[in-house]
Amino acid sequence: MHFLRCLRCRLPLRSYPMRPVMPSRWLLTTLLVCLLVQNVLAIDVNPEDETSLKAAAKTVASTMMDFYNDRDSKDIPGKMDDTWWEGGSMFMTLIQYWYLTGDTQFNDAIQEGMYWQKGDENNFFPSNYSQYLGNDDQVFWGLAAITAGELNFPEREDEPSWISLAEGVFNGQVPRWDMTACGGGLRWQIWPYQDGYNMKNAISNGGLFQLSARLALYTKNATYAEWAEKIWDWSATTPLLRKTWVIADSTTNAASCEDHGDHQWTYNYATYISGAGYMYNYTNGTESKWLEGVTGLINTSDQFFPASGSNQIISDITCEPSNQCDRNQKTFKAYFTSWLGFMSLIVPTNTTAEVMARFKTSAIAAGQQCSGGSDGNQCGVRWTKKTEWDGTTGLEQQMSVLGVLNAVMVPLAAQGIYSLDNGGTSKSDPHGSTSTEDSSTPAPITTGDRVGAGILTGVFVLLLIGTMSWMLIGGE
Repeated sequence: MHFLRCLRCRLPLRSYPMRPVMPSRWLLTTLLVCLLVQNVLAIDVNPEDETSLKAAAKTVASTMMDFYNDRDSKDIPGKMDDTWWEGGSMFMTLIQYWYLTGDTQFNDAIQEGMYWQKGDENNFFPSNYSQYLGNDDQVFWGLAAITAGELNFPEREDEPSWISLAEGVFNGQVPRWDMTACGGGLRWQIWPYQDGYNMKNAISNGGLFQLSARLALYTKNATYAEWAEKIWDWSATTPLLRKTWVIADSTTNAASCEDHGDHQWTYNYATYISGAGYMYNYTNGTESKWLEGVTGLINTSDQFFPASGSNQIISDITCEPSNQCDRNQKTFKAYFTSWLGFMSLIVPTNTTAEVMARFKTSAIAAGQQCSGGSDGNQCGVRWTKKTEWDGTTGLEQQMSVLGVLNAVMVPLAAQGIYSLDNGGTSKSDPHGSTSTEDSSTPAPITTGDRVGAGILTGVFVLLLIGTMSWMLIGGE
């Protein structure tokens, strides 16, 4: 059995007359098997050796793609079973992997999935899924696209550029900036019939903040920087970005964004930290608030390195200790580690030195968790358990491990982050959609726009109610 552990290789305790202890051949063989199993059924990671890291990352990425290829929805490129946003986050992690290792074996799948899901308006809002998407779902695909652009991931000649696709997401989200409550902010969900419509959350606003900051650095278009600063400043008026550098997961319009859901998640911190790092670089370090933000949020992130991992191994503390992480939450560490890993290239070294050192320890522990499944190298999610595999497997667990391996490879393998003025090949299209309108600034939201949106929403809801009523009557 793959879960055989040496601690379990014990003889039953019984009372026998004292006599010299002579290890039997069976016992010696069993102990040897235990040692071999423990060493084979895990991925050894040497965080100081690029070859070791690349070999480990290849194993983890290949297993992740096995899960992807075995999904029920495999006939739809980029679509995961029962979720859509995870496709974007997986491709983002794979693009980082390609850049750091040079392994091209997954490039066709990445391109196919990214282009397939780009939507009719080239803004990653495909009509097949748009009726239930949230702003956070869409922005992850935008972050995958900006990652592809920053790392010069290959583009297809007959498709839009990666940067234009990221700009399409930006242009799709900015008009949703909601001034009807709390003085601004993105709602979590897009449609009034969704449960989270009246909430404003950290990952939606932090995601657009990060995307805006990265677009600003890549294109040097001031519009993106202005929006990044606007989102950051607005967030700081709410519990989403407190002066103590504690990030609330969510707040509500009903309470004028003064209440707060305080579950602590790594990816909420990561998206604000990363965005602040890009803004620090964009402003050439002339605005102190950006480096203060990076430093303050990284310091508060100490909570994600608990005593159970000797304060050196990252953990999503809200769900991991109780074994209650859902599939989404199992991916969060991938973003914290990889986003901060790449950000470390564009901020002062001493700002990220401690957290990058912790990533090395985390990578070793993550590799030791990769001892499950029939092949003995499927990964668990609780890295603080170290060599005691936590008994879980899945695409999400593989993604998290790949994220931390990517982060640790950055100082060894990364050549930098590209932009239009230093070798970036992906072209900017400020409009970022199929429209031919020539404008680098998103159109203002007018009263007519709001009225029109309200009418369309009302019509949609009435149609939905009518359809449900017809189905209920027809089923009686």
